[in-house]
Amino acid sequence: MTWAHLGAAVVSAVAAGGAAAVLPRRIATMPEPEPEPEPTEEELAAVAERRRRAAERAARRGRTLKEPVPEPPKVPYADLGARPLLAARLAALAGAAGIVVGLALGWDWALLVWVPLLPLGAALALVDWHTRLLPVHLVYPAYAVAAVGAVVGALAAGDLSALERAAFGWLVGSVVYGVLWFIYPAGLGYGDVRLSGVLGIALGFLGWGEVLVGLYAGFLLGGVIGAALRLTKLVPQRHIPFGPFMLLGALVGVAWGQQFGSALYGG
Repeated sequence: MTWAHLGAAVVSAVAAGGAAAVLPRRIATMPEPEPEPEPTEEELAAVAERRRRAAERAARRGRTLKEPVPEPPKVPYADLGARPLLAARLAALAGAAGIVVGLALGWDWALLVWVPLLPLGAALALVDWHTRLLPVHLVYPAYAVAAVGAVVGALAAGDLSALERAAFGWLVGSVVYGVLWFIYPAGLGYGDVRLSGVLGIALGFLGWGEVLVGLYAGFLLGGVIGAALRLTKLVPQRHIPFGPFMLLGALVGVAWGQQFGSALYGG
């Protein structure tokens, strides 16, 4: 660590935290998602039949089938954006992420990709945690920010290979998460698939080690921390949102992906 890295960390934290502090208004004005259609009589009957069979299997084992705990109702975006401490929480999250990015990258052109993404990442993490949704009104701007930052950063650094890696990182992240969502949609939402492309661009700009570590760390953190939260019942919801762990895993990729890549490829 050098003084240059410390300076980059301070500037990144201030820039990201300051930008994040103005996002509550954007959150409050986002349109609500379309309500899910009411289940048909056939669907309700099928669910009741599955519950009956499950209860019979449990009874044969001498057990009692537990009723599923209903998820809490979605927090309206307007209410979430109006919370008095939301700006401070977003600024703190983005600022802390800015410190990690600045210390890891120093004064590198990759800051053009990562620092503008951090406020949106903080907002996505917080919104997903409270609503179990990753709204396109934040994800799509993140795509634009990542893509523009990757193009400008690659041209400024004279490193078009970084732009190629960003494109392949988007492809890898989207394909991996898309396949997992297709196989097990109950475990991942399609919002996670959308977000994976953004993270793939940003991590790919840095290197393949960052892509591998950043994507895998999201699964690892989600599995370990999510299981701990469910076991200790520290959170009310039955399904723990995965988006915050994806974003945290991406920061792990920034911090330690280069070391992993050097060890893996001998460079």
